[in-house]
Amino acid sequence: MNIILIGAQGSGKGTQAQLLEEQLHLKPCASGELLRDAITHGTLLGQAAQPYYDRGDLVPDEIVVALILESLQDLGDAQGIILDGFPRTISQARSLDEALRKHGRHLDAVVYLEVPREQLMERLNGRYICKAHGHVWNIKTHPTRVPGICDYDGSALEQRSDDTLDKIAHRLDLFFSETIQLVTYYAAQGKLIRVDGTASIEDVNHAILDGLQPMRAPHSGQSTLQDERIAGK
Repeated sequence: MNIILIGAQGSGKGTQAQLLEEQLHLKPCASGELLRDAITHGTLLGQAAQPYYDRGDLVPDEIVVALILESLQDLGDAQGIILDGFPRTISQARSLDEALRKHGRHLDAVVYLEVPREQLMERLNGRYICKAHGHVWNIKTHPTRVPGICDYDGSALEQRSDDTLDKIAHRLDLFFSETIQLVTYYAAQGKLIRVDGTASIEDVNHAILDGLQPMRAPHSGQSTLQDERIAGK
């Protein structure tokens, strides 16, 4: 099963990706982490991406898509991938679809975590990330057991430099003007699952698993996908 998570910053994608990785035995494929890992290890794709990364420019779509295909070819014990951070635009989605088709792969589902803009602003203003591995916490909605210390690795938490109100607003503007168009794109393919992202972490997770259930059932010879499923509403 190959899944995409769509949601604005602060919608809980990172938290849900970690849960689904364990529950469904999926390989995490956050585009930013794929790029950083390839650059750190000096792979051919990493070398191709580094000049763009160093300049702060967007890495070409074909490089990101190639990294995703590499992940699919090296699943290990995983039973698929969970994509976070790519695609962000319709053109990227089309490029990904075409590349997957050429390699005999496909996306099974796209989960959209719906959260109102006002609540996203509040969440992001309270978001902290651990210094060691980037685990995401929130002092209001997802606090650590010991304030300022990551539950997973014991490293100190810090707030991202771009989690200021004006920069948060800019990122949300980009999401609600560009990335949101992916919702219609994947709904037309019958792959979209809408989930109420304002619920608790546990309820959101249950809603996602419920929405994915038809695809986890044994294949019946006919598609079990509806035009669009709504979970957690």
